[in-house]
Amino acid sequence: MLGRVLCMVLFVGAFPSPAEASQGHISVVLLGATGDLAKKYLWQGLFQLYMDQVSSGHSFTFHGAALAALEPGQRLMFDVLKKLSCPPDEAPDRCAVLKDQFLKLSQYHQLKTAENYTALSREIETLLRQEGLKEAGRIFYFSVPPFAYTEIARHINSSCRPPAGAWLRVVLEKPFGHDLQSAQQLAAELAGFFREEEMYRVDHYLGKQAVAHILPFRDQNRQFLDPIWNRHHVERVEVVLKETVDAKGRTSFYEQYGVIRDVLQNHLTEALMFLIMDLPANMSSAHEVVQHKLQAFQSLWGLERSSAVLGQYQAYDSQVQEELQEARGYVSTTPTFAGVLICSNSLRWEGVPFLLTSGKALDERVGYARVLFKNRAYCTQSGALRDAGHSQCKPKQIIFHFGHGALNTPAVLVSRNLFQPVMPKDSWKEAEARSDLHVFGQPLSDFYMYSPVKERDAYSVLISHIYHGRKDFFITTENLLASWAFWTPLLDSTSRQPPRLYPGGVENQHLLDFEMVSGGVAFTLAEPAELLNPSGQMPSDFRAIQSKFRQSPLVSAWAEDLISQLASDMEEAAVRSVARSGQFHLALSGGSSPVVLFQRLARHHYSFPWKHTHVWLVDERCVPLTDSESNFLGLHRHLLQHVRVPYFNIHPMPVHLNRRLCVEEDRGAELYAKDIVALVANASFDLVLLGMGTDGHTASLFPRAENGLEGAPTVVLTESPVKPHQRMSLSLPLINRARQVFVLVLGKGKHDITTLLSRVGHEPRKWPISGVSPSSGQLVWYVDYEALLG
Repeated sequence: MLGRVLCMVLFVGAFPSPAEASQGHISVVLLGATGDLAKKYLWQGLFQLYMDQVSSGHSFTFHGAALAALEPGQRLMFDVLKKLSCPPDEAPDRCAVLKDQFLKLSQYHQLKTAENYTALSREIETLLRQEGLKEAGRIFYFSVPPFAYTEIARHINSSCRPPAGAWLRVVLEKPFGHDLQSAQQLAAELAGFFREEEMYRVDHYLGKQAVAHILPFRDQNRQFLDPIWNRHHVERVEVVLKETVDAKGRTSFYEQYGVIRDVLQNHLTEALMFLIMDLPANMSSAHEVVQHKLQAFQSLWGLERSSAVLGQYQAYDSQVQEELQEARGYVSTTPTFAGVLICSNSLRWEGVPFLLTSGKALDERVGYARVLFKNRAYCTQSGALRDAGHSQCKPKQIIFHFGHGALNTPAVLVSRNLFQPVMPKDSWKEAEARSDLHVFGQPLSDFYMYSPVKERDAYSVLISHIYHGRKDFFITTENLLASWAFWTPLLDSTSRQPPRLYPGGVENQHLLDFEMVSGGVAFTLAEPAELLNPSGQMPSDFRAIQSKFRQSPLVSAWAEDLISQLASDMEEAAVRSVARSGQFHLALSGGSSPVVLFQRLARHHYSFPWKHTHVWLVDERCVPLTDSESNFLGLHRHLLQHVRVPYFNIHPMPVHLNRRLCVEEDRGAELYAKDIVALVANASFDLVLLGMGTDGHTASLFPRAENGLEGAPTVVLTESPVKPHQRMSLSLPLINRARQVFVLVLGKGKHDITTLLSRVGHEPRKWPISGVSPSSGQLVWYVDYEALLG
């Protein structure tokens, strides 16, 4: 069969010569060949690949596969193939010939058992042996639900891999997990069967022409963008995807995923990374591009509940009840709209808000990424006399328009008062300005506007990249896990939060408008009473519990509310102390628990008197201060670099002296104690923040420690049971001289020790935390519900 097809294609002039038809054979296997995605996009994309590459020297066969038996599956598949079309610029005669060849090169297989996969591999090998062709590689496109990935992967790996010398490319469709844990599990399972370079995770937005051109645009216009692509010139960045359709017919999927998992965690995040990542020196290196994306992820602030506003169109509940046979009173908290504020602590983007917005049942269908620049110009000339396009007083922006909307085409728009961009003439053309269209209130004449010379759908673009092995257009495992690590805390913190109800379409009016408030976002308008849908009590309805724990005040709430209360109490203590003595001496513990507190202080407490605050450490690991294990490095990364603390008011522990770590002869602990005596009145800190370990340790004072639990107030070297073993710590007597001590306890993992501590007395040698009892100050416990109640 293959030989006849090749001869016929050669006859019509598609291949230059038989000698060039020897680069090898590629077998494309489409799993889920009769599903919706295959019908709508994938077969058309594969046909486009064949049209583009028929002259490349490779030969092809296309294998549609599904669970259905041979006859019905074959019928369904060929019903789809008969409807394939050529682009408008393709000559009708050539189109007819190529379509006929594509159908002859395509066949259906039932792939259900291990034997089926073995038979397919044997069939490919037999065909190539008969035609005298060498195998170049195999593409397996998984257009199936993710729960089927592992079994299919096992079959391919064991009995359907190509021979040595030929490549394997496995294409995976989202969703890639539901959260960080499930994504890690799926990634680990697939890694047991495929190498990283063999896997191509598809985010079809990376195939959209405007999205795919963001990095090339930035690279080709470095001379204009390098001076202004930063916090000094950019006012904000927006990435938006609005849909007019609702979730009807897809509520089973939507109930599991919601708008953040469906759109923001993948599509919009990927577009944002292209906008904010530093450009690699070698733009053609997929590895360098991925590494720079990962660096951009690492610079982002952690998301909090206040980072997002969530909505749900009113008809959603009834659609869920109908489609999933839920009870009439069923209330879903799944969001169908989200607006999220993201911030970066990188030198380039510090202070610039990134706004990601998406929703269903909105007023228009449109997608875009928009960089809005600050405008410092004031024009004395009247508007009527100004040069319309180039006036410095008009808004300055760059827009990557994904499609749909008023423009109804992919486009790149640059304000004429910025610069005329460099664009590749072979793939982008300058569009004619239309007086009837406006973008963000501006006529198109205010922009240099470019659209693709030839519009290509996203899947055709991505399938071409798979064929060429272009990994930079796909999601690597590292990239995937970094994205889930970023989004999962927000998903967890908003899982019980009832979204705002909205009517849908143009009737939404201003109901979903939101604004930036105190480092987060909030809806601009109060929710109308008639849209409120009464539901059961949510955890957020409960106020903080205030009572006693170990005869001291206890504050307890859900973690995020608890951190908010603790940060407010710390600010209040600081303000009181500065009013009393002109300064505030604060000693902070390290570890993971205070990280969210540090971020809260940096992002929401602009009135904190940092100028008059001295920051000390409660304890430190004996590692260089630049080591990732260093408490000081964590404190610097999450708090100090974001607030205006005078340099001389920051007091890291001297664990690294004379090029060695925590050696007694260097007297680092003695030096720190002397600094405290010299600067802190009566060596009495205004506030000490402590944590608590599961073994009852606090600071770096561990059970049965030889020093630090009693005696004179000082700074001591201690030994930890876990690496790094050597530590430096304030002693218990020094901690107990403080005016106030706050103890922060978070998470289910601390429930057992919290329960034990509620029953025992003063036994610091067994449980050092039990020895915390300020001699003339106040002790307050901040314990979240999970630690307190389990």
